[in-house]
Amino acid sequence: MADTPNTVIVDGYIDDPAALGVPPYISPIVRAAAGAALDAGHEVEYITADMLRHGKEIPDADLVAVISGNTVPGKYLRSMPMSSKELMHLAHSIGSYSILGGSSCSSSASRFFDEISEKDIAAGIFDILSYRERKERYRTMDEWNRWMVLGASIVKQHQDHPRPLVAEIETYRGCHRYASGGCSYCIEPLKGRPLMRRPEDILREAAELKRNGIVNVRVGGQTCIVSYGSEDDSGIPRPNPDAVRKLFFGLRDLQFEVMHVDNANPAVISEYPDESEKILGILTECCTPGNVLALGMESADISVIEANNLNATPERTIDAIRMINRIGASRGANGMPLLLPGINIIAGLDGETAGTYDKNLEFLRKVRDEGLILRRINIRQVLPVRREFDVRINEKRFRKHKETIREEIDREMLKRVVPYGTVLRNVLMELADGGTTFGRQIGSYPLLIGVSYPLEIGKYYDIVITDWGYRSVTGIKYPFDVNAASMAALSALPGIGKKRAAAIIRRRPFEDFDEFSSALDEPSVSEPLKNFLTF
Repeated sequence: MADTPNTVIVDGYIDDPAALGVPPYISPIVRAAAGAALDAGHEVEYITADMLRHGKEIPDADLVAVISGNTVPGKYLRSMPMSSKELMHLAHSIGSYSILGGSSCSSSASRFFDEISEKDIAAGIFDILSYRERKERYRTMDEWNRWMVLGASIVKQHQDHPRPLVAEIETYRGCHRYASGGCSYCIEPLKGRPLMRRPEDILREAAELKRNGIVNVRVGGQTCIVSYGSEDDSGIPRPNPDAVRKLFFGLRDLQFEVMHVDNANPAVISEYPDESEKILGILTECCTPGNVLALGMESADISVIEANNLNATPERTIDAIRMINRIGASRGANGMPLLLPGINIIAGLDGETAGTYDKNLEFLRKVRDEGLILRRINIRQVLPVRREFDVRINEKRFRKHKETIREEIDREMLKRVVPYGTVLRNVLMELADGGTTFGRQIGSYPLLIGVSYPLEIGKYYDIVITDWGYRSVTGIKYPFDVNAASMAALSALPGIGKKRAAAIIRRRPFEDFDEFSSALDEPSVSEPLKNFLTF
C-alpha cells in the first residue's frame, strides 16, 4: 500500500452509446472517477491504455480503478479500447485492490478483478474509499456536478493534452423513452427517467476544463441533444429551446476551438419542427463547423422497428434529415458544412429478414436522390449488451449490403460533403502507412484524409480535396508549392503521375501558372490545378 492514500485510474478507453473516450477523446466517466477519488481525500494518478502499451507500469496504490468498454466499436486510427486479453494481463499485473468499470464488466476478463461496478464506477470508487464497502448505485446529482469539476484536472495527464484532446461533456443520464423500455438493444433506458444537469452546472465543468487547458469539447453524453432540458415525460418529448440556448450560448462564450455534439432522436425533430428548428439554429450558431447529429434510425424496416421499439420511422427520419440539411449545410471556416446528419443502422435485430437490407438501401437511395447530404452512415451488427438476439446474421449478405451502400451512397455523399477543390483547414496528420499519410480534423466523426506522399506526423496542414473513396477522401497540401515539391508530392497531383512529375522537376523553377501550364502542354490536366498551386 502507498504511504499517502492514492488511487490509480487506468483509462482503458470507452466507446459506448453515451460515452466516447478513445483518443483523441477523454470520456466523462474517467473524469468523474478521478473526481470521486479526490472527493474521498485521495490523490489520483491517471494512466491511459497507450501509456501501458508503451511500457508504463501500474504503481502501488490503495485502489486501482480500470475503466474500459466497447459496445459500439468504430474504425480507429491511432488507438483502440483495451481488449479482453489486455484487460486480463492488466488484472494479473495489479498488486493492489482493483475495481473494473464500463461495459467491459461483461467481458471474460472481469473475473480477475476484485470488484466490478456495472452501474457507475465513480460512485463505486467513492463508496469504497469513504465507507470501505459499496452497493451498485448511480451518483446523485450533487455528486455528479462536484466530481466533474474536481476531476477536470486529470486531463493534463493525458498524452493528447492540450491538443488534439477532446473532452466529452455529459448533459443528462437516461432516456425519455424509459417508460416503454426504449430501443431493445440499448442500456440507456434502463437508467430510468432522464436526470438533467442544469446549464450552469455543465458550464462550471466546461470552464474548469478550459482552465486546465482543454480547447476542444463534444457535448455528446446524451441520447438526444435536441431533447436536452425537456421535462416532457412522453416517449417523444417536446424540446426546450430556452434550455439549449442557455447552455450553448454559455459554452460559446468560453471560446473553445472545437465544439461539437452527437446524438439526436429523429422522431423528436419530426414531431416538433418549430422547436427543433430553433435548436438546430442554436447549434449552427454556437458550435464549430464539421458538426454531426447522429440520428438513431437503426432500421428502415417497419417490422424491425415495431419488434424492437425503435426511435423513428423512415418518414420521420427523412423529415429530420431534410431539416438539418436546410439549416446546417452551408460551409464554415474550416471547410466543412456547419451541421450535417449521420445515420446509424444496426443489423441482427429482432424481426430482420433478407428484405430488411433492401428497405435500408431503398431509404438511403431516396436520401441520395433528393440531393440531401449524410455525413456518415454507420452500419454495425447488434451487440448483446442488454439481451441476446435470436437473429442469425448471414455474414456474406451483411458484407454485400455494406459494400453496396459504400458504392452507391457513401462516395456520392463524400462528394457532396467536400466537393473537388474544397480546402479543409487544420488537418492533423496522425498515421503513415507506406507512402500515404493519413490525417483528420479534430471533432465528431472527422473525415479520414489520405495524402499520397509523406507529411510530418503530429503537424497540422491545410489540405485541398482532389478525390473520394468510399470511406475516406484524398488530398494534397494547400497551397501546393510546385517549385519545392518532392517527386512523390508532384506525382500525387491529379493527372500528373510519375512521368509528368519527372518532367516538371527537370523544367522548374516556374515563374507562374502560365509557364507551368505551357510546360505540361495539356490544359485539361493543368487547369483543374490552377487554384491549388503556388510558385
